[in-house]
Amino acid sequence: MDVLHRLGRATAGEVMTALTGQPAYSTVRAQLRVLEEKGHIRHGEQNLRYVYSPALSRQVVQKSVLQHLVDTFFEGSAEKVVATLIGQERLKVSDEELERIAEIIERARKERRRR
Repeated sequence: MDVLHRLGRATAGEVMTALTGQPAYSTVRAQLRVLEEKGHIRHGEQNLRYVYSPALSRQVVQKSVLQHLVDTFFEGSAEKVVATLIGQERLKVSDEELERIAEIIERARKERRRR
């Protein structure tokens, strides 16, 4: 999916070339078929080859995946997600990032007050 979101459209061969490692062509085609069956991608034909593209925008997918992640691993708690992210030493959240996070939180508070 990441490859298709980056490229916008790609053949199975182009997807295979963009992947790390050396996946077999048949494996890539099988995975593309599964993704299409699940409605994540679609295809069109160009010069007798299938050209695949994402069915949904990256932003829509990000929101859906993030919601699933929060619900599955953090009991639906945004607080637990933020605490885990900030607590990760290897992420090394900078003071500037913490300031931007604080600004996002303040904007969310103001937005809720308006409702």
